[in-house]
Amino acid sequence: MNILITGGTGFLGANLCHRLIQQGHKIICLDNGYTGRESNIKDLFSNNNFSFIKHDICEPLSLDGKLDQIYNLACPASPPAYQGKHAIRTTKTSVLGAINMLELAKKHNATILQASTSEVYGDPLEHPQKETYRGNVNPIGIRACYDEGKRCAESLFFDYHRHEEVDIKVIRIFNTYGPYMDPNDGRVVSNFICQALSGKDITIYGDGSQTRSFCYVDDLIDIMIMVMNSSKDFQGPINTGNPGEFTVKELAEKIIHKINSKSKIIYKDLPLDDPSQRRPDITLAKNKFGWEPKVNLDNGLDKTIEYFKTCIKNFKG
Repeated sequence: MNILITGGTGFLGANLCHRLIQQGHKIICLDNGYTGRESNIKDLFSNNNFSFIKHDICEPLSLDGKLDQIYNLACPASPPAYQGKHAIRTTKTSVLGAINMLELAKKHNATILQASTSEVYGDPLEHPQKETYRGNVNPIGIRACYDEGKRCAESLFFDYHRHEEVDIKVIRIFNTYGPYMDPNDGRVVSNFICQALSGKDITIYGDGSQTRSFCYVDDLIDIMIMVMNSSKDFQGPINTGNPGEFTVKELAEKIIHKINSKSKIIYKDLPLDDPSQRRPDITLAKNKFGWEPKVNLDNGLDKTIEYFKTCIKNFKG
C-alpha cells in the first residue's frame, strides 16, 4: 500500500516507518522537523519504497498518486514543548493539522488514523480509564493546548466520518517508550535513563507517588497497525497501552538499579494539572483484536537503556 505517516521522524513515527517498510509498503514520511529528528530515519533514505517530505501539516498538502492510508502522528508530545512557548503551535498542529489531513484522506478515499492520547482523560476521576470516560481536563491550564487539541482532533475525525464519510480510526495512546526517543524531550523514561547514564541526579516532580502505565513501543505499533487495518465498521476510540501500573518513584529506582548508577533522586514541585493516576482499561483491544502487550517493563527498559547507551554520544545537550 501507499502510506503517508505525518510526524514520521518522531519517536512513534520512526518506529512505524521502519515496521511498515519491513512489511513491504511504500512509505511517505512527512515532518516539519520541529520535534522529530531525521537521523531517526536516515537508514531508510536508500530504500526505493521510502520518501521524505519536509512539510508542516498546519498548511494544506497536495500529493500526486494514490494514498491508501494516512497515519496522523504529527504533534509535539514533549511536555517542555507544549507547556512552554510552543503551546499555540501545539494546538494548531492538533486542530489545523487534523483538518488538512482529513481533507487529504477525503480526496484520496484513504483510511486515516489519528494518534490521540490518554491526555484526553486529563487528571482522571475514573481508574482505570475506559474509552467511555469523558475526562477531567482543565481547558485553561498549561497542558490544555495538548489535551484540548487532541480532544478537538477526535471531534473533527468523527464529524468527518459522520458528514463526509471518511474512513477513520482513533487510538488513545498511553505512555510509550523505546528506541528513537529523543533524550531531551522531557518524557519521564528518557529523562530518567539519560540522567542515570550520566550520573546526574534523577528529578522527580512531586513526591513520586503518581502512577503511570508504560507500554513498549513494539507493542504499541502492533495494535496501531491492527486498528488501521480493521473493518470499516470500527472507528474507535480505543485505548492502546500497557495496564501495568507503577509509581514514578518505582520507575526511577528500577532505572538506577539496572544501570547501576550512582544517581540520587531529588524532588521538585509538581507541575499544574499533572495527573495523579494513569492506567488504561484495554478490554476493548483484547476483545476486538486479541491484543495485549507482550513486553513487560523490565524487558522494555533493558532494550531502551541499550539504545541510549549506543546513541547518547551522538546527541547534543
